[in-house]
Amino acid sequence: MLVRVIARRVVISVTLLVIIPALTFVIEALTPGNAADFLLGVSATPEQRAALNHQLGLDQPLWVRYLTWMGRFLHGDLGNSLFTGEPVSQGLASWLPVSLSLLIGATLVTVVVGVAIGAASAQHTGGIGRLIDSLSVLGIAVPNFWLAVVLVEVFAVTFRILPATGYVQPQDSLIEWGLSLVLPVVALAFAGVTAVAKQTRDQMKDVLDRDFIRNLRANGVHERSVIYRHALRNASIPIVTVIGQLFVGALAGSVVVENIFVLPGLGSAAVQAATSHDYPVIQGISVYFTLIVIAVNVIVDIAYGWLNPQVRSL
Repeated sequence: MLVRVIARRVVISVTLLVIIPALTFVIEALTPGNAADFLLGVSATPEQRAALNHQLGLDQPLWVRYLTWMGRFLHGDLGNSLFTGEPVSQGLASWLPVSLSLLIGATLVTVVVGVAIGAASAQHTGGIGRLIDSLSVLGIAVPNFWLAVVLVEVFAVTFRILPATGYVQPQDSLIEWGLSLVLPVVALAFAGVTAVAKQTRDQMKDVLDRDFIRNLRANGVHERSVIYRHALRNASIPIVTVIGQLFVGALAGSVVVENIFVLPGLGSAAVQAATSHDYPVIQGISVYFTLIVIAVNVIVDIAYGWLNPQVRSL
């Protein structure tokens, strides 16, 4: 069974690594303009554009360009930027840690705060439950870019206790690195916290009404153990599913948040590359995003098996 699950995951992963770059390639080709137009500007002659298109290989049919890129990709070569000439993998190596810091930080905040609020709410009825529902609606309704602007206005401009923009490398200063991520992480995590809190509350309330929980309490098991060892574990499968979906959704949100807070991550690099039609960079970023999604799905599968051994045999 385990071999079949692994084989299925490998097939899905390989399929994604073929389909996603192909779709990205087609979308980029359908976008008006190209790198030559961006480099030469509006004053260039048709002859100059034609010469630069030929030099960059942009005058070749789309399928030829894609197969050429795919052939290099299969050999571990993501090509070079059309503008800087630097290997795309070199840029990705510097952008990836920034994005992962933001995504992992936002996910940790989402999990810890969301599960804590949801677990506390499941033990009470009335006002706390209604508050969680209201915050869940608010979390969905409030765009992260609007929240990011509000956070900058309050904490960076008015009180001046946190930096508004920029990113500090952790090797330069761990404290400054952490401070530079506080506002972006909060902006990206807010909606996820409310969603996880509501899911945790609903699932735990269902589990707490089951017979085995009543038996545990009747046998004198400590309430903390009943809540966090038994009830939360039995309610965790749907919660883990939501967390995995939120992490993947945060990839799109990170593009906006990184640009607002001027973080040099994959998201801001993707916007710059799309604006300048630097398709090797766009392709490289799409590959990395796809790999992140694959990694998250694998982690979720492992979490399923750890939380519920019966899942391992499916």
